[in-house]
Amino acid sequence: MPAPRAAARLTSGQLVFGKPEEAKGGRSLLWSCDSGRCVGVPMKAVNGSVKLNGAAVAGVRQVHAPPQPTSSMDDDGGAFRLGKFVEGRLVYRQQFVIRSYEIGPDRTATMETIMNLLQETALNHVMCSGLAGDGFGATRQMTLRKLIWVVTRINIQVDKYSRWGDVVEIDTWVASSGKNGMRRDWIIRDRNTKNMIARATSNWVMMNRETRKLSKIPEEVRQEVLPFYLDRSIIAADASGGGGSKIEKLTDSTAEHIRSGLAPRWSDMDVNQHVNNVKYIGWILESVPLDVLEDYHLTSITLDYRRECRQSQLLESLTSMTSSAASEPPLPASSRCSSDLQSTHLIRQQDDRAEIVRARAEWSCKGQEGRSSSPGMKL
Repeated sequence: MPAPRAAARLTSGQLVFGKPEEAKGGRSLLWSCDSGRCVGVPMKAVNGSVKLNGAAVAGVRQVHAPPQPTSSMDDDGGAFRLGKFVEGRLVYRQQFVIRSYEIGPDRTATMETIMNLLQETALNHVMCSGLAGDGFGATRQMTLRKLIWVVTRINIQVDKYSRWGDVVEIDTWVASSGKNGMRRDWIIRDRNTKNMIARATSNWVMMNRETRKLSKIPEEVRQEVLPFYLDRSIIAADASGGGGSKIEKLTDSTAEHIRSGLAPRWSDMDVNQHVNNVKYIGWILESVPLDVLEDYHLTSITLDYRRECRQSQLLESLTSMTSSAASEPPLPASSRCSSDLQSTHLIRQQDDRAEIVRARAEWSCKGQEGRSSSPGMKL
């Protein structure tokens, strides 16, 4: 019987192999990408048994494998594109350079940039784990059942924004969340200092991509992802600005600023045929006063996603700003900031005012750099 023409993982969990390919001398090679670098492993089939490097392997089960490597994976930039597993394959780590088009007027990375990097790391985590189907971060069993992941809440806390040319290192891992959800956490560090500069946590549920209805996690999917669960939280559920506390709904009477006529573009849509969750940050900021954007850093934001948004829907952005209860040490007289700020936001459909996203944010005066509660924290 010929060797399987699908991917296989050893029961020890040490190697993930892709589709065999022919090598010189008539050998077949399987590619191992377990350590973040990819190498070819000779294999052959003898009387139905798979042999790797001449040794028989028992108990092989089929899974999907990451894409076959190219020569570019072995150069110095390979780590920036692929990342690697640490802590026994429970944590996925990837590095990114902050590009010129990812910075804002302050010459630092924007909150949208941070969210995009978090999303990219999460998707690469799924791909390199060998579980990826043909969906947007979906596993093979999810793809077979027409299921996709949708985010219900995300909280990001930033101690320091990176600048153009800085290199950041992002760790991510997953855990269960209730009976039918998954939690994904991230840590962002400065690669040079290893100081933690941001952290994030999120909750995800499954949706049928055709009916657009939420779904329970099938047992087959649960068994796929269970070996990757790590029971570790980077942000406590009751932490300030994050966690599970309810975000109050804004109305026309409670909102101080309303921006109407926001139109999703084709480029705002993702492969799951709805607006990418990162795009809402820009619409939220559309109704934030300009002097706040000029004088304050956005240090924390929680987004509570209520429903999908399609391209045909016009949106409204509502914002209400409040001052923090107590300002810390007095600010310089030249500063226009009087205290830190908190804000509440709502993105809704313009025609029927149906809620799409609620959000809560915290803002720190730009004259208060270095006064964060956990600057330069190492983890």
